[in-house]
Amino acid sequence: MRKRFWAAFASALVVMAAPAAAQTAAPLRAWNTHPDGYPVTEAMKSFIAEVESGTQGRYTIKLFSDAVLGDQSKAVQMLKAGEIDVAEFNLGPLAEAVHALQAFNLPFLFSDASHMFRYLDGAMGDRLAEKLKASGYVVLGWYNGGARSFYCANKPIARREDLAGQRIRVQQVDTHIEMVKLLGATPVVVPYREVLDGFRNGTIDCAEGNLVSYESTGHYKVAKYMLLDQHMISPEALVVSTKLWDRLKPEDRQVFIKAGKNSAVLMRGLWEKRVLAARSALGKEGVQFAPVSDFSPYVRRMAPLYKKYTDNPEVRGDLLTIISNQ
Repeated sequence: MRKRFWAAFASALVVMAAPAAAQTAAPLRAWNTHPDGYPVTEAMKSFIAEVESGTQGRYTIKLFSDAVLGDQSKAVQMLKAGEIDVAEFNLGPLAEAVHALQAFNLPFLFSDASHMFRYLDGAMGDRLAEKLKASGYVVLGWYNGGARSFYCANKPIARREDLAGQRIRVQQVDTHIEMVKLLGATPVVVPYREVLDGFRNGTIDCAEGNLVSYESTGHYKVAKYMLLDQHMISPEALVVSTKLWDRLKPEDRQVFIKAGKNSAVLMRGLWEKRVLAARSALGKEGVQFAPVSDFSPYVRRMAPLYKKYTDNPEVRGDLLTIISNQ
């Protein structure tokens, strides 16, 4: 009798446990455009591990790197729709959604990343994060997007005039497109994953990006001339969708916030080390770097772009604050 009782009791426990297992949440989906080993990817892995540990496994996250779920423009829409839950975006597409962010998307505005983070890690960054949240994106950490420079395949470039007439790949971002036009070149919008093919098939002459991406994507193999103008020093953001945020319990939100801040600190440190390593490796690969000593010719060409945004009430306040505290 006792054996039959314990057998029946064990069977009942199995049946009772089945609904709980069925209710286990599916893994959240996280997106980025970078390969394994890239500072963004490694920082996101750290974020995921901390979230999973901090929530005692209530939330697990599967990372889809290298833009395998679609390019950045598509991923921005997917996150807003709740089709992905976590992502790391550069500020270009986010600024299209929240115009106040466009002050951080203008060329030749910051001297270096420390200058930029003085604003993002303070009240201005908090205010911009609130605006992004209202548009569907909850910022958990500001990442370093690096200093962007031009690189070309068909000829050395050492000054602004060398860019005239070149077909330069840009993102689908108004400020980037206008900047290239003002430099006398032709902007060509091409998805990031197709830039290497664009060089090879001759649809673009140049592109622009940071040193780490330039090296990790292999763009340097077909475009060995880089003008180190560092025309844009811009942030990137680790974000979650408001659809996810709204269903998180308060204690889980705190875990996500802490993990996001820690991952941003990690990413910035990894980034600085990777930039030094990339510069050294690229030099050994025969890349020809042309530093810029006088930025005034570039800045003068940008006057119409600056005026456009100082005339915009959504951008003017933050932009004037940054300019007046150079």
